[in-house]
Amino acid sequence: MSREVELDITGMTCASCSARIEKKLTRLDGVTAEVNLPLETAHVVIDSELSDDDITAAVEKAGYCATVRDPAGSGSGSDPEIVDYDPRHLRPRFIGSLILAVPIVAISMVMSWHFTGWQWVAAILALPVVTWGAWPFHSAAYKAARGGSTTMDTLVSVGITVASLYSYVTLGRAVVDGHGWAVPEDYHVWFEAAAAITVFLLIGKLTEDRAKSRATAALKALLDLGAKSATVLRAGPDGSRTEVQVPIDELTVGDVFLVRPGEKIATDGEVLTGHSAIDEAMLTGESVPVEVTPGDPVTGATINVSGALEVRATRVGADTTLAAMADLVSRAQTGKPAVQRLADRISAVFVPIVFGIAVLTLLIWGLSTGDWAAGLHAGLTVLIIACPCALGLATPTALAVSSGRGSQLGILVSGPEALESTRSIDTVVLDKTGTLTTGVMSLAGTDLSPADFAILARLESRSEHPIARAIVDASPGIVNTGSAGSVSTEADSTESVDGPAGAASARSVETSADAPVTDFENIPGGGLRAMIDGSDVLAGRPDLLRERGISVDYPADSVPRGATLVALAVDGEFRGLSFVSDEAKPSAAEAIAELHSLGLDTVLLTGDNEQAAHVVAEALGITEVRADVRPEGKVSVVTELQEQGRAVAMVGDGVNDAAALAGADLGIAMGSGTDAAMAASDITMVKSDPRQIPQAIRLSRRTLGLIKGNLFWAFAYNTAAIPIAAFGLLNPMIAGAAMAFSSVFVVLNSLRLLRFR
Repeated sequence: MSREVELDITGMTCASCSARIEKKLTRLDGVTAEVNLPLETAHVVIDSELSDDDITAAVEKAGYCATVRDPAGSGSGSDPEIVDYDPRHLRPRFIGSLILAVPIVAISMVMSWHFTGWQWVAAILALPVVTWGAWPFHSAAYKAARGGSTTMDTLVSVGITVASLYSYVTLGRAVVDGHGWAVPEDYHVWFEAAAAITVFLLIGKLTEDRAKSRATAALKALLDLGAKSATVLRAGPDGSRTEVQVPIDELTVGDVFLVRPGEKIATDGEVLTGHSAIDEAMLTGESVPVEVTPGDPVTGATINVSGALEVRATRVGADTTLAAMADLVSRAQTGKPAVQRLADRISAVFVPIVFGIAVLTLLIWGLSTGDWAAGLHAGLTVLIIACPCALGLATPTALAVSSGRGSQLGILVSGPEALESTRSIDTVVLDKTGTLTTGVMSLAGTDLSPADFAILARLESRSEHPIARAIVDASPGIVNTGSAGSVSTEADSTESVDGPAGAASARSVETSADAPVTDFENIPGGGLRAMIDGSDVLAGRPDLLRERGISVDYPADSVPRGATLVALAVDGEFRGLSFVSDEAKPSAAEAIAELHSLGLDTVLLTGDNEQAAHVVAEALGITEVRADVRPEGKVSVVTELQEQGRAVAMVGDGVNDAAALAGADLGIAMGSGTDAAMAASDITMVKSDPRQIPQAIRLSRRTLGLIKGNLFWAFAYNTAAIPIAAFGLLNPMIAGAAMAFSSVFVVLNSLRLLRFR
């Protein structure tokens, strides 16, 4: 039986670090792992007998520190170990190095300050900078070498080390040559370059850390939103109830807990008693509180604004809405789109190539000019300027910012692959009911007799479909009990039903309260069947009745425009039609217009009848309609469009949409829909607002474009700078500053997504 472990990892500095850890972990028997660089975590799935200690030991062998996160989600039991790249170490290293580097650079660069023996003063001041100050780079390079690989830090460490050693050797040569303390000016030393490079890179790392903290702040805030404890109501031996304060991780499904005004709701549940308004801004982004009454669902981490509530827990721990949101956002930051995988393959061979170029530069300069010092100067500059730190930051920071911003807007992207899909999408297929329409159906009319309508209502009372609820709501004597309940009726109830022409007539509906509804069958995408009072009753789409050999005939002008038809047959005889209608969501037309502005074609896909579908399509501006489509037919429509060479995004909210969502190039689920739909989708809309559909596509495209821009900057920078450095036209100190700036630029560029609207 497999189990999952979350690790907190310290010591990672770049994408190659996370890749090395993943490689070490996946080499273990029965282990798969995903390492999240921005969050410094790893999600490990273990299908063997390995213990947690075995897992952390593997990470430590790779040169990093790992601790198993508390299952309750609160993190490890103690503060993580302070490691070389930890800001708690970087900050004092930067301050100390800066204080020492300023006089080194000053006396080295200002010729008038070159007093006798200034090189020795620079050497003394530089020693702690290039050792203690630059230790994070040396340490990371050593760990990489121990693992048989090279990283960005390898270039930095080698560059600083070579510059420093060459300078100290030069001073030693001056002593051997008899110059002693008075080192001639033609004995070149590069202490200022080594010290300045160290300072620039340290400030770059600190800036990156701060920026990455901002990038992941939205997710960390999301993880911290949940309540820490709950007031559970326990039954005493005498039947009285007492309030017990318990930690949130001790809540179980079925527990009843009290939520006072101003408190967070502890977990997902159902209101048992009380009336209140719930602030769901964290979930939907809407500032207006939502009224709840007994029977209404509530979501953990939302805030009870007014009255006291008693809530029964329906989901706890990892099953809650908040946990699912956090998991989606976190996983979205872990993967890599194809463009980054290409960058990783290039950067894997980039470091050895740079070393080759640096050595070649040294040899060409030395052999052609005899000036080995100038050759070393140029080769060293190549090492420093070529350091591809920006490559490792280009994708993780952009994904972190994008997923964090998306979670704030109620848009949850399952992973980087979804970002790639949005680039090629040219067609958006939209489900009608619940996606573009309110999903709140109402009876628009019927030509059934009162007795037949009562039979239809009793059959529909066993279903939870919106059409069924509309019919049951129009028959006050019938209580909608869902598929598991019994049917309650009120004898001699009076019902007002609109006819097809809109005229209302009061009809006396007489039913037997004891009449059983048996052999109930829910026909997917078609209708319902059951035995009622000994009669075989079938209701659903007219085509469903025709497929079963029942003749369905009615005048076309009797159907209200845009209404959904529900045909009724009793013992194989067609009895008549009822008409149910649904209204488009207020924001649906605006969403469709924005999709068109993005250059996307839209298709309305529904199991509803042709006329009802065209009414909605015309109102929203959709030109292509596929109506009367069954659930299995939705997949066929998506496949058909794909076979035409179109890249399809499917938007839906129901179980019957799940297969189409999974089969589309990009699946988008509305948050009000079923868990099956959300599980099959690539993007989930928390607010179920159609305007979030184009917003999600814009955010995804913006993120992908920004990743490409980051990678282009990194590659273009290295490509342009290496030849300049090789020709000796660049100072190593300037190269270090430029290299640090390139990394900071990539991170700051990614942070622009925080302003996405």
